[in-house]
Amino acid sequence: MHVTDIKIRRSFTEGNLLAVFTIVLDEELALHDIKLIKGREKFIIAMPSRVGMDGTHRDIVHPIKAELRSEIETRIIQFYENL
Repeated sequence: MHVTDIKIRRSFTEGNLLAVFTIVLDEELALHDIKLIKGREKFIIAMPSRVGMDGTHRDIVHPIKAELRSEIETRIIQFYENL
């Protein structure tokens, strides 16, 4: 699978949450609500998640292979930096 499209859904000017994205994989699957967060030393990509009854966050969807996670992170960060 490869990222074939990226759209920024919302950007923020305050706090560590920088933007929320939608990506499309292989022109067939859309993933919404991927967050770009400013960490202390680098950007962090947070997959869509749901808060459990115990207050913990659980990913709804996430890449299984490291190569796909890396591609998603790289493409989103590049897209954001080129805004």
